[in-house]
Amino acid sequence: MEISKNKTLKNRIAFLIFVLVIVVGATYYGYFYKPKNSLDLYQAIAFADDFEEVKKLMLDGYEDNFKEEDFEFIKKLDTSPNRIGQFTLFEYDERTFVIMTSPGTEKLEVLAVDELPKEIRDYFLQLAP
Repeated sequence: MEISKNKTLKNRIAFLIFVLVIVVGATYYGYFYKPKNSLDLYQAIAFADDFEEVKKLMLDGYEDNFKEEDFEFIKKLDTSPNRIGQFTLFEYDERTFVIMTSPGTEKLEVLAVDELPKEIRDYFLQLAP
């Protein structure tokens, strides 16, 4: 009877270790392999091996917003961005504010806030499907 209890305890411990490894692995992947800001996103695109790898970064339903030609241009070795900006839009009923934040920092810091003109606001509103 004691052998059976030991075997059951060992099985439970092995199962708990297995579950822990899966949870830690998923957390590690989500934290270290997904871009967290604009700078990480640029690096993920610029150093990707192919377009299919970059498509995995796209949210489902938005894949058509990024074309392979765009990927090829970003990936070119003879070009580099002049600046990498990070922006957030706050949309209200009749107004939209753009907030420029610091890319590549651990905690977002606001660099500028401005209300968008109607034409630019309408452009951003039509981007979302």
